[in-house]
Amino acid sequence: MSFRILAAALLLLAAFVAPVQAAVADELAEVTRRHHAGQSDAALARADKALAANPKDAQMRFLKSVILADTGRTSEAQTILQQLVQEYPELAEPHNNLAALYAASGDYGRSRSELEETLRLKPGYAPAQENLGDVHVLLAAQSYAKALRLEPYSATLPKKLALARQIGAAPPPKAVDPARPAPSANP
Repeated sequence: MSFRILAAALLLLAAFVAPVQAAVADELAEVTRRHHAGQSDAALARADKALAANPKDAQMRFLKSVILADTGRTSEAQTILQQLVQEYPELAEPHNNLAALYAASGDYGRSRSELEETLRLKPGYAPAQENLGDVHVLLAAQSYAKALRLEPYSATLPKKLALARQIGAAPPPKAVDPARPAPSANP
């Protein structure tokens, strides 16, 4: 294929892809808008309709997981995020949100592993760095509590445990807000 034919084919392809990308962005915005307006069931229905047409849409699947988590359907959200990290291991955001769900269920070890992977993928990702700090504090509180059970007359452990619990009383690790840009992989 000559360069001109290749260039013409690429221009033609771009002419078809641009409207599709705009339609996908519009659909993501509409699902997000409905969720933020308190219409989560309608948002999920719209997301499901979009996913029926394009089941591999990573952005819509990610957004659906956020809505599910926000509405207390954490098991379903976790399943979607686990699938996303398997299919798109290069995306940091699903790892971060999976870590937040693990932390919320008290599984701080798995949460820490997911956050470390998030930061390996995206070293400057501030939400994941903050979440990792939160998980470390929660792990420290667990360790101090266990040490205190083993050594109940310790002079230092109660203070350390109280401080860790005070810091850990802050909100748990955070998932990526649906208003932030969703993952960009979209095969």
